[in-house]
Amino acid sequence: MSHSDADVHAPARAGAAERRTRLRQYQVQLLERMQAARANTGAAVNQLGVQIGAARYLLDLTQAGEIVPVPPLTAVPLTQPWYLGLANIRGNLVGAIDLARYLGLGDTATGADSRIVTFAGALGFNCGLLVSRVYGLRHAGGMQASDGRLRDADGNEWTALDLAALVADERFLHVGL
Repeated sequence: MSHSDADVHAPARAGAAERRTRLRQYQVQLLERMQAARANTGAAVNQLGVQIGAARYLLDLTQAGEIVPVPPLTAVPLTQPWYLGLANIRGNLVGAIDLARYLGLGDTATGADSRIVTFAGALGFNCGLLVSRVYGLRHAGGMQASDGRLRDADGNEWTALDLAALVADERFLHVGL
């Protein structure tokens, strides 16, 4: 390789090294955030905000899986009314639940913004919740606690939803009639 060839390839090598460094920095930051979320020691506690029925809920990011548009649901006979059926999500059968109906709060409205939020694989439960809307990440640490609920700066009330506790609920586990 001549001296001129080395000069031509030098910027490409420098750019690749810079990208590797940025990737490493990003991976370290992501790992730190995940560890802080698991330990719940981070100053900022981000959760996923969703609407189920008429209420707003906060889901722990470590317990939530994918967020997907509502796929076709296959009804399952002899199941509870809140068990909407089975959905094929990326080749996996996932039970779809209307949590508002489960809680006796009416039905969750479906529309263009409706989604299924699956449970994280770590919970060991192929299940997803029907949500009317996904609000995105919410900073729960900046909300005011009031009567077991959280209130954001805009005055919206949020309820924390523990999916792990839901999966341990005996009634939730019995979808059959």
